[in-house]
Amino acid sequence: MKILKYTVLLLLAIISFSCSSDDDSSSIPIDETSGLHKIQEMTNDTHVIELFSSTGSLVQGYNRISLRIKDKKTNNYITDAKIEWIPLMHMAMMQHSCPRSQVEKKDKKTVYEGDIIFQMAQNETEYWELTIAYKINNVSYTATDKISVPASTKRTVSSFMGSDGNNYVIAYIAPFSPKVALNDMAVGIYKMKDMMTFEAVNNFKIKIDPRMPSMGNHGSPNNTDLLQSETNGFYKGKLSLTMTGYWRINLQVLNTDNEVLKGEPVTADNSSSSLYFEIEF
Repeated sequence: MKILKYTVLLLLAIISFSCSSDDDSSSIPIDETSGLHKIQEMTNDTHVIELFSSTGSLVQGYNRISLRIKDKKTNNYITDAKIEWIPLMHMAMMQHSCPRSQVEKKDKKTVYEGDIIFQMAQNETEYWELTIAYKINNVSYTATDKISVPASTKRTVSSFMGSDGNNYVIAYIAPFSPKVALNDMAVGIYKMKDMMTFEAVNNFKIKIDPRMPSMGNHGSPNNTDLLQSETNGFYKGKLSLTMTGYWRINLQVLNTDNEVLKGEPVTADNSSSSLYFEIEF
């Protein structure tokens, strides 16, 4: 009986240990791409670079892009890379880049992220290419591949020449999912220094006037103009949407001297600014 008793106790101890080990969540690797969808993979001789977004695709306009780098030999993801990216539009007679942020790692070990604003869409003869240049332990690597940037169905990005003679790109950032409510709105604006370099513009003002052309071009109350809260940051304000449907968000861009660089007010004789965004929900 004693032998049987000790055997039962031993079995219970083994089962208890096994259950507690199975329940140890610290042994389960965290999926750092949860909520993201893969766009594509880029490769070189040493690494696979995985590109992600919230939708699994890129769009003409603003894109929040995440990436991670996998070592081909070990299948481990790199945690200490220094990364730059260079988007390049190949056209018949020229090449140019677009506004983009730095690539940074924030609250994840293996996932890096940043913003790219494609001011143009691809077509049958013109295409975008993305180069990822990075260093790991002071060794330099690159990977380059074509990327798909189809045309947006609504206008969410515009290139324009301001009254100051400078070329700018302005892009709709948020709200990503508009609602019948007072929405937080964000816009990015960049000055083109040359064909490859775009810098964020600081201390401008963006006036907004949302209208519904199909509903008598009525507006909405309680909108607030967009201002910066931090250097090189997005311009933020409030966008009032009173009903679902198609909205045209008329814009006026003012410089630091409060001079209008682009855009016109909506009046009885002028139904739309020459600079605007479109949303429909």
